[in-house]
Amino acid sequence: MGAHHINDNIMLSLLKRLALSHQGLTRNHSFGEGLAGTLKAIEHLGYVQIDTIAVVERAHHHVLWNRVPDYRLNHLNQLVQQRQIFEHWAHAASYLPMRDYRYAMPLMNAIRNGESRYYRADPHLMNEILAQVRAEGKIQLRQMEKETRQGTAGWWNRGPSRKALEQLFMQGDLMICERNGMEKVYDLTERCIAPDIDLSMPTLREYADYLLKMNIRAHGVFTWKQLVHLKGKDVREVMRTVLDDYIDAGLVQVLKFEHGQTFYVASAILEHQPIIQPELKILSPFDNLVIHRERLSCLFDFDYRIECYVPAAKRQYGYFCLPLLYADHLVGRIDCKVHRREKRLEVMALHLEESKVQDQAQFLLAFERELQRFAEFNQCSGVDVGKISHLMR
Repeated sequence: MGAHHINDNIMLSLLKRLALSHQGLTRNHSFGEGLAGTLKAIEHLGYVQIDTIAVVERAHHHVLWNRVPDYRLNHLNQLVQQRQIFEHWAHAASYLPMRDYRYAMPLMNAIRNGESRYYRADPHLMNEILAQVRAEGKIQLRQMEKETRQGTAGWWNRGPSRKALEQLFMQGDLMICERNGMEKVYDLTERCIAPDIDLSMPTLREYADYLLKMNIRAHGVFTWKQLVHLKGKDVREVMRTVLDDYIDAGLVQVLKFEHGQTFYVASAILEHQPIIQPELKILSPFDNLVIHRERLSCLFDFDYRIECYVPAAKRQYGYFCLPLLYADHLVGRIDCKVHRREKRLEVMALHLEESKVQDQAQFLLAFERELQRFAEFNQCSGVDVGKISHLMR
């Protein structure tokens, strides 16, 4: 397997711009606008992670807002109802393109066969839930818990019923057909899945090929660890063969840098020269660009960790600090909080890596514009920068 040894900073700069371009973060209309743009973005990215943390607008909306002009919060529900996307598991709970449904089936099958230690629900209870949904229609957890309190369904119990419902979803018997806020509404898969979807179980080779094509399409530039992140030994072994085949066919180039990092790049894009405007984007901690932290560090020289799971005394940047993308550099973090009753976006901290910002005055102008845009996205009429006002002068 041949490799190009690269020690040129110009090449690294190109790779960053290519990565941003493939993520749809270099120009406003990469995927189009509105509902159609939202679908195209999800199909291109391969998944959009669902997040339950609500310090600011949730990650699945945030990721799409950064890529799709005229994005609306109801677009995801609309696309689910149109059977264009569905919820399941990528590396975490995610929205996925319906066209890729069959590639979720190996995980569904493994859970159904008892291969996961996380899913051990009561089979009797699962059958009861399925029978009720089949007879009475859609169901949600709150409805089950209400019936338990009222004594109208004595076999419900909050802990076991939640586990049974989740397992039925994960093994593919139920699908989430809509959300009311973050509350899930379930129905039988046969009522939710698109009628023309291929339901044949992919082979390991087909699954590895799907993962590789998704990374080529969504990132353009990727690492081995990114490619096989959280995948089992059997997938990793087949992936090595598939990747070697792509390299031998000239479809993927191997770039080795002096510091020891190896990147894989789609050959077709190496002659491209994406234009990066000096604009700023406030990213979600779960944005597809930043989610693989090692690749982020190697490619963008940006060490990022979300700190909401870190004890308060040990936090360096804040509970839910958001990465700042400026031109083709990740230049810092901003810690924000939305006060919904007051419709106020509070900026609690701004941490800049100043060596990456050549013109701080220009950066601050871009920052103020984006902060106002971000406030509007979060349905806030005001921005409180009191805690960082000394940085804004």
